[in-house]
Amino acid sequence: MGSVPNAMPAADVDVTPDLVRRLLAGQHPDLAGLPVEFMTNGWDNAMFRVGDELLARLPRRQAAAAILLNEQRWLPVVAREVQLPIPAPERTGVPAAGYPYAWSVVPYLAGQPAADADWLDLAGVAADIGRFLGSLHAPAPPEAPANPFRGVPLADRAESFEANLRLVSDRVDVGAVQRAWTRAVAAPAYAGPPVWLHGDLHPANILVRDGRVSGVIDFGDITGGDPATDLAVAWMLLPPEHHPAFRAAYRSARPGRGGSPDPVAWAALWTRARGWALGLAIVFLAHSDDNPQLLTVGRRALERVLG
Repeated sequence: MGSVPNAMPAADVDVTPDLVRRLLAGQHPDLAGLPVEFMTNGWDNAMFRVGDELLARLPRRQAAAAILLNEQRWLPVVAREVQLPIPAPERTGVPAAGYPYAWSVVPYLAGQPAADADWLDLAGVAADIGRFLGSLHAPAPPEAPANPFRGVPLADRAESFEANLRLVSDRVDVGAVQRAWTRAVAAPAYAGPPVWLHGDLHPANILVRDGRVSGVIDFGDITGGDPATDLAVAWMLLPPEHHPAFRAAYRSARPGRGGSPDPVAWAALWTRARGWALGLAIVFLAHSDDNPQLLTVGRRALERVLG
């Protein structure tokens, strides 16, 4: 059989339950007796349940190794400010047993990805995620992790956007996509201080339980920058009729808010956010042929952006 077209990135390291058991035994022996069960592979990390309350998170690619160190450094800081549970590391590990990267043990957050949920309390979810992002988007310190792919001006992503669009040109309305992208890139640029960003907020990284949000995971792209990057989640997660509630919850929870936002800057923020949603939708469509979950997220986001 040939390779899968436009697949998610291949692993550089084979991460297995046996490897996780050996790492735990060598570095956290009090956890060594707990059952270890594979959960899932993301683009960057492999995840394993460790007992009932913990999750081991191990990079599967060299490109993800430094990213995990950012999570270890900054998630304990961010966790003190946000209004939903996030997986701030409880334990950390170092390369050993033939495994070349740092790794983490984080709390297991109950719930299923919103991307897989049969039912969501959409009004409640809009408020949950709006408040979460409002609390997260505080000014980031100068030493926040740099990320050339998130939080940057949309124009910086133009070359990548065009390359991804070419990969899916037989599956999308290229003219409509290009017109929407042009409008977003033309919006006034973000002029505020860089704020903390999740950086990869989409329905597969939002956990829900009983229809409401129970946690937010996978902060590998954490950085500082334009909040529009995260606000793109509105198009990936919510039907358009729930966007006003999302925006209201976000506005009410923003740190340091002082009255009404400047209307021009506020409108430009959401235009850029729509552009980020479009760009991420094209990424998912171009590179998730072996990941039905993200492929569906991409299709829904594209429909909502163009609609």
